[in-house]
Amino acid sequence: MKAFGFLSFGHYAPVRGSATRTAGDMLHQTIDLAQAADEIGVNGAYVRVHHFARQSASPMPLLSAIAARTKHIEVGTGVIDMRYENPLYLAEEAAALDLISSRRIALGISRGSPEPAVRGYEAFGYTGSEDPRGSDLARDKFELFLDAIDGDKVVEGDPQMVGPGQRLTIEPLSPGLRDRIWWGAGSRATAEQTGTQGLNLMSSTLLTEATGQPFHELQREQIERYRDAYHAAGHTRPPRVSVSRSVFPIMNAEDEMFFGLPSRENNDQIGVIDGLRSTFGKTYAAEPDKLIEQLKADEAVMAADTLMLTIPNQLGVEYNLHVLQSFAEHVAPALGWKPNWEGPVEGYPLS
Repeated sequence: MKAFGFLSFGHYAPVRGSATRTAGDMLHQTIDLAQAADEIGVNGAYVRVHHFARQSASPMPLLSAIAARTKHIEVGTGVIDMRYENPLYLAEEAAALDLISSRRIALGISRGSPEPAVRGYEAFGYTGSEDPRGSDLARDKFELFLDAIDGDKVVEGDPQMVGPGQRLTIEPLSPGLRDRIWWGAGSRATAEQTGTQGLNLMSSTLLTEATGQPFHELQREQIERYRDAYHAAGHTRPPRVSVSRSVFPIMNAEDEMFFGLPSRENNDQIGVIDGLRSTFGKTYAAEPDKLIEQLKADEAVMAADTLMLTIPNQLGVEYNLHVLQSFAEHVAPALGWKPNWEGPVEGYPLS
């Protein structure tokens, strides 16, 4: 591990104990937390994207605001659901965000996770999928998105405007943007495909596989297969790899109350998502010295260059900054962490 950031689901609801009672609360607090995190050396600020739910949805306005108020921190998503996206418009937005942030983005994109709406992407106007989960739709649109950010001429020009026989690129373009695009892979097979494409790998706290192995071993194998496929395809840039975990240093009575005993006793879980038996990772919550031991034993955390800490955003900016600062001061240095002012994060070289 070289770097860590926070991953916010962006929950909001007018319920007891929530500091984010409205969408406005959630958005402003995410910006404030990212700005404070930037100042203490945290490497990344990432947001989940869900539709038809009281969670963060359209990420580009939020990430642009964060980028404008920070200097070093990477801004990104975990992940954008490509089923809901116009690939050319997303390409324009991604390039603009990349330029605003001075190339500090890490855009995680994937087919997406289950949503509250049944085939909700069709309500956004994207129909024609023959897969009940919309995977074919997402993949086709993602390929067009990649072509567009690479500067391919994706549309025929109007002869009266640009002359005969001309094709046009999207604008703006941001050179090297593909190097900052990640695919959210939920299995070993999709990780291999991601490596072949030369993209970065974003893996979360679940895999849509259940082999009987501990989650961290299964995920470490996923990372190895990804890197092998990346190398076999002839890519040479050190690839980025991130994993996400729920990690809470127990520093005081409040931490113990929120995340102490229940988290200490939990283990990996087996469940069903999208009809597939899946393995879910556990929550880590312990005193810093114990956390260091536990995370060093987590093979996937140590194989990845970036660890995303999922945060309880409804507990507010002050508490979540406390979690991040506790991790930065008492845990991360022992895992190999370098603060953001030491430069952009780079992936581990291919062996």
